[in-house]
Amino acid sequence: MRIGLVTEGGYPYATGEARLWCDRLVRGLPQHEFELYALSRTAEQERARVPLPEHVTSVRTAPLWAPADDGRSYSRRERRRFGECFRELVQGICAGAPDPFASGLYGLAELAREQGGLYAALRSESAVRALESACRAPGASGTVRAAQVTDLLEFVDELERLLRPLSLDWYEDPGGLGAAAICHAAAGGVAAIPGLLAKRFCGVPLLVTEYGVQLRAHYLAQLDARREPADRPAVRALLAAFHLRLAVEIYARADFLTPGNAHARRWQEKCGATRERLRTVYPGMEADRFASVGEAADCGDPDTLVWVGRIEPAKDLIALLHAFAEVRRAAPDTRLRIFATAAAPGYLADCRSLAAQLFPDEAADAVTAGENPVTFEEIGGPDAPSPAEAYGAGRVVVLSSVIEGFPVTLAEAMFCGRATVSTDVGAVFEVIGGTGLVVPPRNPRALADACLSLLRDPERAQRLGAAARARAVELFTVEQNVAAFQEIYLRLLAKGSARPAGEVPFARPPEAHVPGHWTSPTWAEPFPDPSSEAAV
Repeated sequence: MRIGLVTEGGYPYATGEARLWCDRLVRGLPQHEFELYALSRTAEQERARVPLPEHVTSVRTAPLWAPADDGRSYSRRERRRFGECFRELVQGICAGAPDPFASGLYGLAELAREQGGLYAALRSESAVRALESACRAPGASGTVRAAQVTDLLEFVDELERLLRPLSLDWYEDPGGLGAAAICHAAAGGVAAIPGLLAKRFCGVPLLVTEYGVQLRAHYLAQLDARREPADRPAVRALLAAFHLRLAVEIYARADFLTPGNAHARRWQEKCGATRERLRTVYPGMEADRFASVGEAADCGDPDTLVWVGRIEPAKDLIALLHAFAEVRRAAPDTRLRIFATAAAPGYLADCRSLAAQLFPDEAADAVTAGENPVTFEEIGGPDAPSPAEAYGAGRVVVLSSVIEGFPVTLAEAMFCGRATVSTDVGAVFEVIGGTGLVVPPRNPRALADACLSLLRDPERAQRLGAAARARAVELFTVEQNVAAFQEIYLRLLAKGSARPAGEVPFARPPEAHVPGHWTSPTWAEPFPDPSSEAAV
């Protein structure tokens, strides 16, 4: 089976949100032939690729970071056609109307398919004028109506970047995305646009996987942008409207959607996805990396709390430090070890400063150097060379976030057999499933009480840790993830929206096709009907 895997800023690059699970998926299904279509975000990213297995037959890359001017200029008739399609698109964005948005999107795609790229047209004065008219039209929000010329120019510039997949040459040639058995978009948003076009123009079934909902991620990024001095509310409103309309279109047209958790699933349902096309598929993690700690009899230091993750405001380490101050008052021997996988420098400095204020260095006597009960460490250091050893440093692992999607660090702690105390955000409650304690976010007192209850009852902590590991091994392994996608691929192939009329499902079984340029064309021929003369 030929599977076109579309990514944005992830696989096959060495960095990116979707790199790990895509790599595990591809390597776990060697019986299929994968073709990668990668939208890259930076030039540096393109220079660092992971090694690919042999059944990845091709890789096509399109940059979202570089200008895409192909020097194509349109005739008067083509400009008129572009203007009609673009007006529909921006009308759908500004007025929140799905039908004009979809009509404009596919109209621009057809124009690019027939006449070439859209770079010059999208940056033209006529495009800015059409956008201005849509912003001033009835139905537009007050924020959009207040857009100034600089706002319009900035949005048009960003829109050109977001719509670059419309101008790609990935769809028509025999080895392109239009000839794949299934198009699998590894994320929503811009990454799913090639899949929408392959479905519309070539009938290729579209599968969209979202482990982090792109619409939600955009909203959260816009919240951070509001704090910047150069914030432009009208641009933010227009971009938010575009991403919402695109998400609605993707969820309406995809043949199947695989959210990574119930939290992502609820977002998709709110945007119009129907339940019969949804199936939750948890991300697959390598359980063997944590087996040495999870299966060990030692449950870690009984007086140590552990936190692991990226140090940033969304993780709310400030609340954790205040909660730990309450813990120390009740249990003076307790320590808190914070292991950073990465850090926002300014926020890390704030956390270190608060820890120094709340917990002055302690010394046993007048000649001994003092130590702080809170330590900030990096995974890969001498005391924690691996994530498993970081989780194994204590008996209880804490998650204090105010924003989470799928809490990967929480699942890793479960693989390590550790009792957990977590805030009730994102998919935390779904992941824990009764094997840990969950408290409200931004509540240091509740966080402290939950930690103390486990520190004072080591047997309970051990039971919860064992139950957590059993749950993680059942639900969050690479094997369950790969098996789920294999079943979904076969389901979509059997449904066969891309199959010519009259063709029998699985008439060309996967084992009858050997990937490679040397393959004889006779292998690709369908098996003859047993009742026909050719079969005799």
